[in-house]
Amino acid sequence: MLAEDCRALDPALDPFCPEAIERLVARHGSPLLLIDAVRVRAQYRRLAAALPGVDLHFAMKPLPHRSVVEILRDEGACFDLASDGEIELARRAGVAAARCIHTHPIKRESDIRSALDFGIDTFVADNPDEIRKFGKFRRRAGLLIRVAFRSPDAVCDLSRKFGCDPQDVAPLCELAAALNITVHGLSFHVGSQAMSPTMHVEAIEACARLLSSAAVCCERPGVLDIGGGFPVDYRHTAMPIEDFCTPIRAALSTLPAGVRVIAEPGRYLVAPAAIGVATVMGRAKRAGRWWYYLDDGVYGSYSGRLFDHANYELDALRGGAERHPSVLAGPTCDSIDVIEENLSLPRLAIGELVVGRSMGAYTWACASEFNFFPKASVLALDRGRIIAGQDGA
Repeated sequence: MLAEDCRALDPALDPFCPEAIERLVARHGSPLLLIDAVRVRAQYRRLAAALPGVDLHFAMKPLPHRSVVEILRDEGACFDLASDGEIELARRAGVAAARCIHTHPIKRESDIRSALDFGIDTFVADNPDEIRKFGKFRRRAGLLIRVAFRSPDAVCDLSRKFGCDPQDVAPLCELAAALNITVHGLSFHVGSQAMSPTMHVEAIEACARLLSSAAVCCERPGVLDIGGGFPVDYRHTAMPIEDFCTPIRAALSTLPAGVRVIAEPGRYLVAPAAIGVATVMGRAKRAGRWWYYLDDGVYGSYSGRLFDHANYELDALRGGAERHPSVLAGPTCDSIDVIEENLSLPRLAIGELVVGRSMGAYTWACASEFNFFPKASVLALDRGRIIAGQDGA
């Protein structure tokens, strides 16, 4: 928590409105990442309502900030952890280990020991070598076997790097049984920012058959982790989560009776709950277009333009009706540091603010300090009160 007066705004004021943004930048400088606790809660509750009976484990990696962890902890969320750093953040935020699973399919022995010392007892594996690592921990840990289902509709394909073929599930279960390692069930992740639920449905139906198969020797009725991938709006509107989850709920009804279902939402919970605010630090007119140089860029909060395929909604905080062809560039000396080349913006002066919407996921978490330009400062607000700052510790 911040030692200063934590009441930064009128509780009735939307922290993402121009007046609030200007007030916060005047006090805290820029660049800023502003997190709104009200929006985090709303996203969690909306997804929970769309997937009743499914335990939601927040995938921490898109926005590993203590404020977000504490907000979701208080909402009753569980957590998906994949590294020692994420375990330590959960520990500092007072998250019970019983609410956590470790989902990285590839781990060092030290990673396993750290998770076990925290109290986590459920892990993910997808190959024989990984299963054998748990032989010495068989009394303390159980596994979910991760299955690969590649989705052409997902913006980021996660089954290319992880997951076994469905026909390999039975042999992996047999290996675990030979080593006296408990297999709790199965998991999959069809990819990030899935634009339709088709592959979720196909994966659930395939896993239902596997869980019913006598050849798959796991606990009965077992666990199915359906991963994440639930889409959010960027410049293009995504399918409403209620519509996205309707066929998923129907597919879940085909599972054997009593199967516990969990999911790993990350982007969906945090992307719409944060905005990025940057200041124009310089400008130049080149080839008929205004270039505006911001104090944040693709080496900072906007790395998702390159690596996450995220097309953020960008605009001037205050602007007139007349617009001009414009380019937004970051502050570093690298020519690749260009955020957007084909924008129509009002004429901006040095010192004016530019806002990126839906910037909670894979922005601050992935930012560097290349060229020694600092990462955006983080402010998390809850009805006008600052609940955490910068490092989220």
